[in-house]
Amino acid sequence: MSKSEKRPSKKAGRAGQPKKNELKEGKPTKKAKETDVWSILSYPHLTEKSMNMVELENKLVFIVNKKAGKNEIREAIEKEFGVKVDWIRTEITTRGQKKAYVKINPEFSAADIASKLGMI
Repeated sequence: MSKSEKRPSKKAGRAGQPKKNELKEGKPTKKAKETDVWSILSYPHLTEKSMNMVELENKLVFIVNKKAGKNEIREAIEKEFGVKVDWIRTEITTRGQKKAYVKINPEFSAADIASKLGMI
């Protein structure tokens, strides 16, 4: 190949493909995507210990999506049950599940939410 001949550019193979910074049509962005509450909250944890937490400490325990953050869990619970959440503590169990301990504001009753869920 002589110096006067040009090599084809590497971008030539991408002629029909959109540029990286172009947004594809039909694919919603993260901000626009609505999340389902029960895709974050898998199910309430029903053990004797968690039931005592509901009655004595105004706390709920949920098994949640492993990729969900505390803010997402907080928003899901507040949206679904119409309560205020004081704090959330999470842990990964030995079974590989993510468990969220949710402290409900004293204005609201965790027992009421538990009865709606059929826990009590």
